Formats: sequence, structure tokens, C-alpha cells
Amino acid sequence: MLRRGGLVLLAPGQEIDIVKRLFETKRDWQKAPLSEAAISMLLNPMPKYTMFGFDSDDYSSAKVVVLPVPYDHATTYKAGSRDGPHAIIEASRSIEPYSYELGRKLEDKSVYTLDELQPDLDSLEKMQDRVSGEVAMIIDDGKIPLMLGGDHSLTIGAIKAFKKRGRDISIIHLDAHADSWEELFGSKYTHGSVITRAGEMYESIVQVGIRCIDEESAKKHRDRILFADDFGKMGAEKAAEWIIKNTGKDVYITIDIDVLDPSEMPSVGTPEPAGLFFRDLVSIMKSLSKEKNLAGMDIMELAPIPGIVAPNFLAAKLAYLSLGFFLK
Repeated sequence: MLRRGGLVLLAPGQEIDIVKRLFETKRDWQKAPLSEAAISMLLNPMPKYTMFGFDSDDYSSAKVVVLPVPYDHATTYKAGSRDGPHAIIEASRSIEPYSYELGRKLEDKSVYTLDELQPDLDSLEKMQDRVSGEVAMIIDDGKIPLMLGGDHSLTIGAIKAFKKRGRDISIIHLDAHADSWEELFGSKYTHGSVITRAGEMYESIVQVGIRCIDEESAKKHRDRILFADDFGKMGAEKAAEWIIKNTGKDVYITIDIDVLDPSEMPSVGTPEPAGLFFRDLVSIMKSLSKEKNLAGMDIMELAPIPGIVAPNFLAAKLAYLSLGFFLK
């Protein structure tokens, strides 16, 4: 519990402990009345502060390890994605465990949530190296990393970890932006150069949902890009077939949440109109899970808007369904 000015800031779940202590003191309710909200928290406590509220502390049994990274030092327009990991985890705690799309619910022991990764503000490269080290340990343990961002520059670190470990992967990039700048604002490591840096490590890359790109990349990499207009003409099923045809067996899926249309996903730092929709992504994930092995995944660039929680739930549900499809 921290005090800041006249406010008391509580850690997640701490409010329940405080309410319990009030009951344990056996004070007269007239002398120490509890608010309806406090009573509700005691009688109906929220799930544990982990991804999907899973209660398991068994790291060894987990198939997926969630790595929250609250960092947006590399953004170039509107900041705020540093709050994305917390917003996604918070929303995920209220997801209904059973999914009709999956025909089942995810097992508690299948997903383990790490503590938030402490940002390194010295440089973008140092922060990406920090991410790389964490992801490498997850890979070494034979588990699937799911990184929650945070800005998209962090993905460079995750992909670097797979390269260091000699993993042969294809990268599936879902985004409104091509992220193919050689350099942006004097740096090679911002969220606008993710795929350029990834391309220095891996050749097998496909990009889906793109609707913002520099002229050189639009011509040079046309064969690996499925623009949003192309996607609209093909539909999700045909688009998934194209992705499957152009990638290897083991895939790393990186999702910049602004791949979605702003009408459905307004909580992003660099919105672009005419995007994909939630159902499109779910359809793609379902199709990919039948043909590919998930090596790793990230969901990046959610910049929560105070008072608008639907986008947070969308990101959390996308994570739940994606993992559910791949964890057969």
C-alpha cells in the first residue's frame, strides 16, 4: 500500500485483505460501517491477479508463460501502451472460463503469469535485450512465451531470443502499419522498424492487415504483404490459407492491436481507418492452429482509454481464444 498525497494506492487484491481485517477486528458495524462496495468485494472477491484469473502457481506445469512489459518509450505519436499489460490482465480476470468457440475452458495450470518486467529507460536496445533475456529463459524451459505490451519495439527483443536459441520460425505480423522503416526519428529500434530488424534475423515473414507503409517497402516486399484491401476481398478463410501457404510449421505471431478497425479498437496510439475486425482475427487463429505450431506470441500497443473498457476485454478475449485454439 502506497500513499501519494492524500490518496492511498492499493495493490491488486489488497482491498480484499483490508475488508477482511475489518471483520476480524469484530468492530460494531455502526461504529465502523462498511460500504456496499466493500461488502461486495468480501462476498464476491475477484479472481487472482493473473492472466484469466488462473489460480495456479505451478510454473512447471504451464504450457504458456505470460510476460507483461509496461513500456512505451519507443512510441512516436500517442503514448499509453505502458498501461496495456495491466488493462489486459485486469479484463481477463472477468472472462467467462467456458468458451463455446473452443467447446471447453482453458486449464488453470496451462498458463502462468510472470510479474511485470521492470523497464530499462537507458536505451531502446537495452530494453529489447532485457526482453530477449526473459523470453530466452521461457524458451529454454520448453514453454510458449506470450508477451503483453507495451509498444511494438519490444517484439524485436522477443524475436532476438528465438534467433539466439537457433529456433527456425516464421513471423506472422498482424498490424495496421508495415513497421518497415530502416530508421525512424534517428533510431533503428523504434516501433516503426520492428519488421526491418526482424528481417535481419529471419527471412520467413508475412504481414497482414497493412494499410500504412512507406513507398520503398510497398514495392520491395509486396509479395509478403496482405494489405487490408486484399484481406477484404479475400475474406478471413482465404487469407488464412495464404498465411499457411507462405509460412513454415513453427510460427511467432505478433499482433499490433491497431490491426483492428478503430471503430472496434479505439485504444491505440496510432489508429488507422479501414481495419480488420475481431472475428477476422479469431477466424485466422482458428485456421492457423490446425496447421501450425505456436512458438510464441505477443499482443502489443493497447493504450487504454480511461472509462472505456471494451477494448481491454477484446484484447483479453483474443488472447484467451488464440491460446485455446493452439493448446489442444
